[in-house]
Amino acid sequence: MHGRFSVRRGVVAAAAVVGMVLSLAACTPDRSVSIDVPPQVEGAFPAETQEQLEAAVANAMSAAGASGAIVGVWAPWSGSWVSGVGTQTPGGGGEVTTDMQFAAAKSTRSMTCDILYQIADEGLVDLDDSITEYVAAVPDLEGITLDQLCDGTSGIGSYSSQLLRMWLDNPDRRWAPRELAAFGLGQERTAEPGAQYRDSDAGYLLLGLALERATGKSAGTLVEEYVADPLDLTATTFGAPDPEIPVLTGLFAPQDGDRRNCLDSLDITDLSRTTGFTDAGVTTDITDLGRYAQSLATSTLVSAEERLEGALPETGSSPSWLTIGGGVFQAGSLIGQHGVFPGYTTAAYSDPESGLTVALVLNQSAGGSGFGARLAWELAAIASKAPAAAGQTAPAAGLPWTPEQYRQEISERAICAEPIS
Repeated sequence: MHGRFSVRRGVVAAAAVVGMVLSLAACTPDRSVSIDVPPQVEGAFPAETQEQLEAAVANAMSAAGASGAIVGVWAPWSGSWVSGVGTQTPGGGGEVTTDMQFAAAKSTRSMTCDILYQIADEGLVDLDDSITEYVAAVPDLEGITLDQLCDGTSGIGSYSSQLLRMWLDNPDRRWAPRELAAFGLGQERTAEPGAQYRDSDAGYLLLGLALERATGKSAGTLVEEYVADPLDLTATTFGAPDPEIPVLTGLFAPQDGDRRNCLDSLDITDLSRTTGFTDAGVTTDITDLGRYAQSLATSTLVSAEERLEGALPETGSSPSWLTIGGGVFQAGSLIGQHGVFPGYTTAAYSDPESGLTVALVLNQSAGGSGFGARLAWELAAIASKAPAAAGQTAPAAGLPWTPEQYRQEISERAICAEPIS
């Protein structure tokens, strides 16, 4: 029933201005869409807010074993902060700059769902179609729909944890999506399709294969046509980074007893993006990642309200304000995604009303996706209380957590046997 989703793909004039520093002009006018966010005031945050943001990032980098980070925080009523922090490697080598590309990680999932909903609106697929209509010769997929693959409720398992050691040992190897998905399909199903959320990278790979089959186009072409071009995401590509653009070094700290040897982290920057495909295979930069989070929150391509209809808790112990559906998380009033691709931990969230937006990447993935989510929520809580600039009004509503809460959780989860700084 592809009518469940209201797809918003409009036409704007070439001179249209989105109205904030995240805006990027230069895409074909008849394909671009505007993102409806409040105008961004010029200038930095007040000094106290800025100090709190910088301290939060420094603490998270230390705990996660990251030598470098790229961060963007935009509060339209108060100010913005976009910065490269730290260095490319633990030894202090290489400046981190805001123009660097990195793995978008699980924001790829959101893009894959964006494509699904748009081609469903075009009548190319139905959300209730079985995956078996598009991906043949894969056993035990009857009863699993395209919609369930996008929602993460198919019951299929994941492959990443099973293959990580092989990737680290042979980072240049290219992987076929079916080969990867087989490892997730081999895991025991934990629930009937549609019953509960289960993190499944294999599910998003199968969904990507279905989208390719339904459209006759490659996943890279679909990301370009349905996501990157309409949103003017000029640094966002499917697959490997642009060789002409600098790249943030991606690190993975090996085990050292019950901790990690962060000082001797492996450089896995060149790990093949084929390991992620339509689950985590997109490359982006911090401006594009923030802009993309805004598009998710403001229903620019697809209605956020409808994609989150029937959203479920991530786990049985998730707070009541955290749910997931349609390839995105809703955390309080924020909508976005977070996760890891080997070497990188990313998160990007935005509030559709206030325009508050946070995007970040840490160049270390050994600690898991929790560091990215917690840092994004800490930064959002800090920025949500930023004083209004002259002539502006700060939003009245807040978030259901405090910066201190996630500062403490991040510190308690420190992974390094010895701090890198």
